[in-house]
This record gives sequence, C-alpha cells and structure tokens, in this order.
Amino acid sequence: MARNVTQGRPVAAETIRAQILAILTAWGMPGDMAETTADIMVETDLMGVDSHGLSMLMTYEEGVRAGRIRLTARPRLVREAGPTALLDAGDGLGHPVSVMGMTLAVDKALQHGVGVVGVVNSHHFGAAGAYARLAAARGVIGMVASSTRGVTMVPTRGAAPVLGTNPLAFAAPARRNPPFVLDMATTTVAAGKVKVHHLNDAPLPEGWVVDGAGRPVTDPHEANAFVFQRAEGGITPLGGTEEGGSAKGYGLAAMVHILGGTLVGASFSPIRNRTHGPDQPHNIGHFFLALDPRAFREAGAFEGDLDDVIDELHATPPANPAEPVLVAGEPEERMRERRLREGVPVPDSLDVLIRGICERSGAPYLLRPGG
Repeated sequence: MARNVTQGRPVAAETIRAQILAILTAWGMPGDMAETTADIMVETDLMGVDSHGLSMLMTYEEGVRAGRIRLTARPRLVREAGPTALLDAGDGLGHPVSVMGMTLAVDKALQHGVGVVGVVNSHHFGAAGAYARLAAARGVIGMVASSTRGVTMVPTRGAAPVLGTNPLAFAAPARRNPPFVLDMATTTVAAGKVKVHHLNDAPLPEGWVVDGAGRPVTDPHEANAFVFQRAEGGITPLGGTEEGGSAKGYGLAAMVHILGGTLVGASFSPIRNRTHGPDQPHNIGHFFLALDPRAFREAGAFEGDLDDVIDELHATPPANPAEPVLVAGEPEERMRERRLREGVPVPDSLDVLIRGICERSGAPYLLRPGG
C-alpha cells in the first residue's frame, strides 16, 4: 500500500463537511441528499482516501456546469423481485442512490438471507468501501462493484487505455475486532491518487503510470496528463506491468464492470464515447450485495470465527517489529482516529480550487476563514 502523500494545513472534519454541504446546496442539491453526500465524502477523507472526498468537488462542478449531473434528481425503484432490485439514479451524483442501494440490499438480506441491488444512470459515488462498511455496521457481509466513466487502464500488451479503475469493496463484521474491509481499485492505483500526487507535487512510484510506449512515468504532472488528458498511456492493471499479473488485474477489472456496468445496463465508456458528447450523463452503474451470515450459521458463529481469523493474521511475526501486521480496513480506521484528532490535511493547491468553486457558486468559503 502506498503511503498517504497529502500534506497541508489540517482542517477539522466537521468544517470540511460544512464546506461540502454548502457547495452542494449552492448548486441546488436537495438538503437530505446533500447531507448524505457530504457525510460519505467527509468519511472518505477521514479514512485517508483523499482522492474521493473534498478533492472531487472540482470534477463534480464541471459535471454540474455542463448539465450532465442532475443534482435535483431523486433515485427511484424501477424493478424489484424478492431479494433483488434495480434503482435509477436519474443522472444524479452516486452517493445518495448508493446509500439507498446498500440500505435496501441489507434490508433484503435480513429478510431473505441475501440482497442484491443494482443502480443505473448514476455518476461517481466516491469510495466503494464506504458502502461496504454500511453493511458490516448492520451485521451482514457487504460487497460493492462499480463501473467508471474514466478510460484509464492500459490493458495487457496495450498502448492505450480501455477500461477504468472499476472499484471493488468487501466488508465483513467481526465480534471483537473491527470489520474486515477490503476497498480497492482494479488498477495498480486509483486514478484519483494520481491526482492527489499532482496536487501535492509528489513523485509517483514507478509502475503506477506508463506512457504510450509502456515506459514508466513518475513525474506527477506528466502522469496526471496521461491519466486525464491524453489518449495514450495510462494506469497499469492491478498486478503491474508483468504480463501474468497484468492479465489477471485486467480480467478482474472487466469482471467488476460486468457486475457494476453490464448487468445493470450502464454504459461502457469506450463504446459510449463514440456517440455521446461531454454534456451528456455518464450512466455509471453500481452493484450492491449483502449476505446475512445467519443464513449459513448460527447467530454469532461467523463473527466469532472471523475474529479467530483476524487474531491469527495479527499474530503473524512482523518483518519489522516496529510495524505490526495489519488486516484490511485497519489502516483506514487508524487514519480516521488520527484525523478526527488532528484534522484532515488540505493542500494549499486544493484550498485555492475550493475557494474558486465557492466564488462561482455563491457558497460561503469555510475551510480557512481569515487564513
């Protein structure tokens, strides 16, 4: 796992939430949906996923101004049969419909043992792990998959990108330990993390991004251009540039798109780009699965066994005694505790961009008043 590179003056989480809420409200998003979106976005920043929280507001602004993100649209149920359902986001932001989707999936799992909810006509929904955690908090296993709008992944033996970072998340509740939470992009790194390095002027590790000839790019600004502006080069699949690992990562990304995109009727960006302009909605899809362990085990048996698994992982002799073995989800929980105490670092470059959004939208600027 790459270390967090975000540096800047710390801002209290509640202040960041208030700033996000003020901007969303100024853009015309209804209060309840703006509250939900701000909650998910600030939780993402607290967990250290800086690429998917406050820093996404510039991308959202561009979508709102272009008319493709319809902030007033309310999600609606379009299909339902027993443990399954399909929601239509109405071309709105993905956060409200995704909370609704996972909530409905958990409700169905508690009734049927399993709940599966798809979402169509959505936009970016932030960090997939935020929704998997909602399931674990209610005592069930959660899995999340999503398609993406960006075409950033360079496939095995390819010179140009064709797939997105297509995120996958999984969470399972334990009894004594925090939940096991895996939240991952199917590329070597999420595209937003390249943006974070760009904002912080921090070099990229070799192997994250390659140019059109397959050569590694470590300059953060050049890498940002390859990911977000150029038609060649991009991010490597999970597994890196070695062909065997790369092919598996590429296949995993395709699998996630099949669940989060093809299954629910969302678009595949390389095909969509041939006929749709930049002002048209993205039609991103999401997939939410919830499983009640009590459909398979006596109440509490799964959680107890998972505790034993986590304890055994923790007991692994560490390579460095100063750094104990961690289980998926724990780095984010530790970061959350730290940032609740110390604040979330906001780079000066990001602060300038947020000030600009406030000026254009008429929202009050709250991050660093007088600073």
